[in-house]
Amino acid sequence: MWATVSWSRAAWTRALLLPLLLAGPGYCLRRQELFPFGPGHGDLELEFGDDRVSPALELSTALHFFDKTDIHSVYVTTNGLIAMSEPPVKESHPGLFPPTFGAVAPFLADLDTTDGLGKVYYREDLSLSITQLAADCVQRGFPEVSFHPRSVVVVTWESVAPYQGLSEDPAQEGKRNTFQAVLASSESSSYAIFLYPEDGLQFTTTFSKKDKSQVPAMMAFSQGLVGILWSSDGAYNIFANDRESIGNLAKSSNSGRQGIWVFEIGSPDTASGVVSSDVSLRLDDGEEYDNEDYDSVTSLGPEDVGTTPFPYEVLRRGHTGTHSTRRVFSPRRLATHRPAGPPTERTRSFQLPVERFPQQHQQVIDVDEVEETEVVFSYNTDSHPTCANSRHQCSVHAECRDFTTGFCCSCVAGYTGNGRQCVAQGSPQRVNGKVKGRIFVGSSPIPVVFENTDLHSYVVMDNGRSYTAISTIPEAIGYSLLPLAPVGGIIGWMFAVEQDGFRNGFSITGGEFTRQAEVTFVGHPGKLVIKQQFSGIDEHGHLTINTELEGRVLQIPVGSSVHIEPYTELYHYSRNVITSSSTRQYTVTEPEQDGAAPSNVHTYQWRQTITFQDCIHDDPRLAAPSTQQLSVDSVFVLYNQEERILRYALSNSIGPMRDGSPDALQNPCYISTHGCDTNAVCRPGPGTQFTCECSIGFRGDGHTCYDIDECSERPSACGSHAVCNNLPGTFRCECMQGYRFSEQGICVAVMDQRPINHCITGLHDCDIPQRAQCVYTGDSSYTCSCLPGFSGDGRACQDANECQPSRCHPDAFCYNTPGSFSCQCKPGYWGDGFRCVPGEAEKTRCQLEREHILGTAGVGPQQHLPVGLFVPECDEHGHYVPTQCHSSTGYCWCVDRDGRELEGTRTRPGMRPPCLSTVVPPIHPGPSVPPAVIPLPPGTHLLFAQTGQIERLPLEGSTMKKTEAKALLHAPDKVIIGLAFDCVDKMVYWTDISGPSIGRASLYGGEPTTIIRQDLGSPEGIALDHLGRNLFWTDSRLDRIEVAKLDGSQRRVLFETDLVNPRGIVTDAMRGNLYWTDWNRDNPKIETSYMDGTNRRILVQDDLGLPNGLTFDAYSSQLCWVDAGTSRAECLTPSPPSRRRVLEELQYPFAVTSFGNNLYYTDWKTNSVVAVDLAVSKETDTFHPHKQTRLYGITTALAQCPQGHNYCSVNNGGCTHLCLATPGSRTCRCPDNTLGVDCIERK
Repeated sequence: MWATVSWSRAAWTRALLLPLLLAGPGYCLRRQELFPFGPGHGDLELEFGDDRVSPALELSTALHFFDKTDIHSVYVTTNGLIAMSEPPVKESHPGLFPPTFGAVAPFLADLDTTDGLGKVYYREDLSLSITQLAADCVQRGFPEVSFHPRSVVVVTWESVAPYQGLSEDPAQEGKRNTFQAVLASSESSSYAIFLYPEDGLQFTTTFSKKDKSQVPAMMAFSQGLVGILWSSDGAYNIFANDRESIGNLAKSSNSGRQGIWVFEIGSPDTASGVVSSDVSLRLDDGEEYDNEDYDSVTSLGPEDVGTTPFPYEVLRRGHTGTHSTRRVFSPRRLATHRPAGPPTERTRSFQLPVERFPQQHQQVIDVDEVEETEVVFSYNTDSHPTCANSRHQCSVHAECRDFTTGFCCSCVAGYTGNGRQCVAQGSPQRVNGKVKGRIFVGSSPIPVVFENTDLHSYVVMDNGRSYTAISTIPEAIGYSLLPLAPVGGIIGWMFAVEQDGFRNGFSITGGEFTRQAEVTFVGHPGKLVIKQQFSGIDEHGHLTINTELEGRVLQIPVGSSVHIEPYTELYHYSRNVITSSSTRQYTVTEPEQDGAAPSNVHTYQWRQTITFQDCIHDDPRLAAPSTQQLSVDSVFVLYNQEERILRYALSNSIGPMRDGSPDALQNPCYISTHGCDTNAVCRPGPGTQFTCECSIGFRGDGHTCYDIDECSERPSACGSHAVCNNLPGTFRCECMQGYRFSEQGICVAVMDQRPINHCITGLHDCDIPQRAQCVYTGDSSYTCSCLPGFSGDGRACQDANECQPSRCHPDAFCYNTPGSFSCQCKPGYWGDGFRCVPGEAEKTRCQLEREHILGTAGVGPQQHLPVGLFVPECDEHGHYVPTQCHSSTGYCWCVDRDGRELEGTRTRPGMRPPCLSTVVPPIHPGPSVPPAVIPLPPGTHLLFAQTGQIERLPLEGSTMKKTEAKALLHAPDKVIIGLAFDCVDKMVYWTDISGPSIGRASLYGGEPTTIIRQDLGSPEGIALDHLGRNLFWTDSRLDRIEVAKLDGSQRRVLFETDLVNPRGIVTDAMRGNLYWTDWNRDNPKIETSYMDGTNRRILVQDDLGLPNGLTFDAYSSQLCWVDAGTSRAECLTPSPPSRRRVLEELQYPFAVTSFGNNLYYTDWKTNSVVAVDLAVSKETDTFHPHKQTRLYGITTALAQCPQGHNYCSVNNGGCTHLCLATPGSRTCRCPDNTLGVDCIERK
């Protein structure tokens, strides 16, 4: 009886809802048409509040998501998101997309259900009525799919409110949103159904806690972090993230029914991204839209999907490379924002996140309907690029054509390419680049690692042959890479012989694209990932490529040979994306043993995605056919064991899909039997007829071609004040000394048009960099603008009082600071100051430990501690103070962020060790300063570090110009300790112990970069050999000293024994010496060695306490240091050794540098920079920065380098890798990860 009643109810529910859900497209979805929800249907209810996350909802049938098939639980959040794993606390509110966890987001925004403002319901439903209802919705979106779900997750956000923060937007008062997400799963696949009822989306933006402003919601999917060896963002799909597209979700559809959106989220087709339904909502169905009130814009194109690091297009089931376009409606009165990008970028309604692509000029789209199927775009803007202002983006061998929406470049006759890059047809091409890899061979648990390996390729264009060589490949992996001809095959595809009507890779991409490929060896675990970046033609006329290999390959015995049969491969083309996949076999013949040479046949599956920038303004009918076939007629692979060189040779042509052997394929131009000159192009004729035609720049009958000397035949080709250099097939013009090319392409005197960048020279009238920014606008012009938090005309900026009116919570105090403000909850409340709730803040680990010890001992707040009791000290934020001391014994030691004692740091009573905090102070919300270097004016400067920034202090002679001290770099997320300066490239280098990491930035301005972030413990001291171009640093956590090239590559450990607390380090570049301090509490010392690590010895050991900073003056050859234990500054002349005390009774010196007759050191007690005159041994001046926090490293930014050289100054000393100077010589060393593989060590 019960079963009968249940079935009747299920049948009734389905009979009631199905006609409504599957009604025609003209009807808006009503709230009663949502999937049934509420407590009466078995729903659980999410706890009221802000940023809430449900407990795990266990699933009876595993959910499939992207490439995962084993998701057995999900988490529901207040903020319009379903998570595949529990979200980290720091990601509980919306922030930068994509998140680190898998996510389904029908309406990702900061939503609020505090005080009962709306409810969030969720359940897993196995009933027949609901599973069938979900199946019918999927069937409508994917008519070709037979889907029978066993489990349906129904999540409903009912009447939820927007989180408003401080904004209190009156327009959002009383606005509520209702929407639903349904996840349906069968044994083999999963689908998502999003439902947005009429009037269900009453607001499209919410207040962002991260950006402190109103930001649009988002409809999106994210795979989360992927990768075992190297974690990175997986695929993610963004379908709506601006006000217009979010507002249209209830009016539009991808399933043919307004307000209902269907996506395939888990199946074999979704490894690279979710698959969108593509059932159009026709104009003639349902409501009528007035052309005067609405624009029709393209949506869901390949460029609307983001992945990191390689983008994928929005996938559709059965996709073969053609691009189908649907239309979504957005009111014309709302301007469509375009992300900043190159002129080839498509205009669209759906965009990538603004955090990744900052917006620029607004543009309004006018749309004219053409017949019923075409949409013609015109842009009402005065700012779009044209040939007049952007011709330089085209190749010199291309013509530029203006279109209504922009411009396009196309190669002139006799040249091939995409217009931005053009090469002469038939001319041989060269490709150069680097290869690095981390590859496991067979079942080995240890990878073979190689870096900076050279790749060279030569291509004969007239017959499509490519020859690729990768040098110094380790023998341990060389033979196992033989089957991977596609590593070089991509070059063959670029220059494959083109059959009529078909285009090779270079003519489409111009050699500017990104390629990601995967190789899976059938029957064997693991796969190999190939990432390649092609960067176009360099100044030498060569294509450039960077290749990364990571994963596992099948082991091939040493001495084996590999044979690969000719093969074909289909390439599928759509705008900006090319994909291909295939299965290939290869035969491995092992070395002969006992008269027999065993051979085995293996198979691997291959797939790749190529992304590039096409010109969208031109006629799409001129694009390549949607499917082309690459034919590789011969494949040759070889590994030279003696030279350690891997070689691939292939013969390639591109044409139509073969269905047999058409006669056209026998033309000598296609099968390379034509005999044309290597500098000629073969022109196919009827049948087997053909002609040979010399390439541009060559002359002859086609079978023999001679280079034309344009410089002799056209003496005035380069004009006056220029030199003409003849090159094969072309020529190059160079201006004489004292002249340069003008915009018209002629040589003009340098003084005639030399602009002055007053922002770099400092000769401008903008306010100081702490309040204003100078922006160079070209020629000799600039503008001034006040930084966020200041007001004025840029020349005079005043602090804006953000506390009037207060932007903090009513139960918080607002503190105005220069250019910013901070909020602090009142006593009895806790929070971030923007949101305060009654009660106390959650206690930190330090505070809990402190309370536990005091409580156990029965000690009150005002009582004295019992003798022998240690109680940790916490700072104002609740973190462990980095230096902890025992009140009874007087011993002090350093602790990490969790309060654990660092070995070797405990000092005797009366001495405090110089401990460093790795915890970055909280960043107060408010206007932020861009993390870019403010250009350094001419002259010599002191650079010193404070937590979160580097400041500069100009020197006039040896005098500190304190009134001109300014910030150089803001980095609030770092704890910068050590500084070093490269006088050659004008770069500052630093160590950051919060990351930990090592970074650098140009003093000419621009963004900082991180050069090392792996395998670091606590990098502190840093030094630079400006002659040998090497970087040295100490690591007190790992107790070692390392060296690397200036870009962070070729790392080598110099010392990792007999070190306890290494800190300061300096170089004597001209003599090849290295010096460092070790404040080991039991045995403090100053050591020295040659730069190659030889001749290590103790230089100073007696009468030291806590030697911190160290400096070497190249002019006086004097080594000086400051000691926080003895409170002294001392100097030493290394040879012959002569030590003298410069100054005593210092406060707490940390770092030191020298210039002229002065030492300059940073002091922890006074938070100042102190100048010491070496001649009279006294302090002469003190500078107190505006920001009164602890000062760390200090260095001198010299206006010019000291004169001199070492044996690594020229041509890297003849070394293949590291050149490390020694007195009177040099040593060639190998990086740690290439020792004995691709590097030669010698003295």
